[in-house]
Amino acid sequence: MVLFAALTLGAVPSRAAPEAAPIKLVAFGDSLTAGYRLPATAAFPTVLERALTARGRRVTIANAGVSGDTTTGGLDRLDWSIPDGTDGVILELGANDMLRGTDPAVTRKALEAMITRLKARGIPVLLTGMKASPNLGPDYMARFDAIYPDLARSHDLVLYPFFLESILGDRSAHLDDGLHPNAKGVETIVAGILPTVERFLDRVKPGPR
Repeated sequence: MVLFAALTLGAVPSRAAPEAAPIKLVAFGDSLTAGYRLPATAAFPTVLERALTARGRRVTIANAGVSGDTTTGGLDRLDWSIPDGTDGVILELGANDMLRGTDPAVTRKALEAMITRLKARGIPVLLTGMKASPNLGPDYMARFDAIYPDLARSHDLVLYPFFLESILGDRSAHLDDGLHPNAKGVETIVAGILPTVERFLDRVKPGPR
């Protein structure tokens, strides 16, 4: 009887520690985020999520990219595009402002308003930069290119200086329009930004579930 009791007590399984909840990110941007002319599986948020998972990161990334969006348009849809429970935002906007020659002051104001709103909700931001085309002139380039490092510095944000840096000048990484990345280009962008995203994730804590 004593032996039976001992065996019975010893058979009680130990409870494993609960697995940590995944970090919920939203990639908020324009066609570069949305995956213009690409299948959903080849869009930037999906490819980035796969790359992070392969590195042992528990993360989900929602695609809140809208092709053609500007910073002003992004500001207008920000609140309903970023749901409660979001742990962090990858903010990728400004390319269409630049292509339209929008006053950099307008772009700066809209980006700063988005950052301020997200911070007020306790949502950290990874800011991805854009750079102006040389044909817009040196004055425009200087004013536009300064927006992203200035905002990152003043709001203490993790910054990836230029979203398209890793595919710049590589025709094989672009669609036939010469502007948007193809599937290979997205993979290259993700490989370039991955260390910065991991540094950002180290700042982010999953919210209550």
